[in-house]
Amino acid sequence: MSVTETEKTGARTDQAATVITGARERIDALDDRIIGLIQERMAVSAVIQDARIASGGRRVNLAREMEVLAHYRDALGKPGTAIAMTMLELCRGRI
Repeated sequence: MSVTETEKTGARTDQAATVITGARERIDALDDRIIGLIQERMAVSAVIQDARIASGGRRVNLAREMEVLAHYRDALGKPGTAIAMTMLELCRGRI
């Protein structure tokens, strides 16, 4: 027994199911782009960390991280801080 688009989306009409299906496809594409951008950011962060460590500095620059947190908070509100914290954690690299 196959599940209809209406059942998969929770919509009550075929028209709404079509809209939801299309929007979900767009969200999936956006998520793929976001993941790619975060992976790119991780690579750039690694370059910065390597240069900082090679010059005798620390791997993490807390003042810069505070700037990033403020930027996300200002742009996205309180949830932006949580997003930034997660992103910074991903970008800190491995010890």
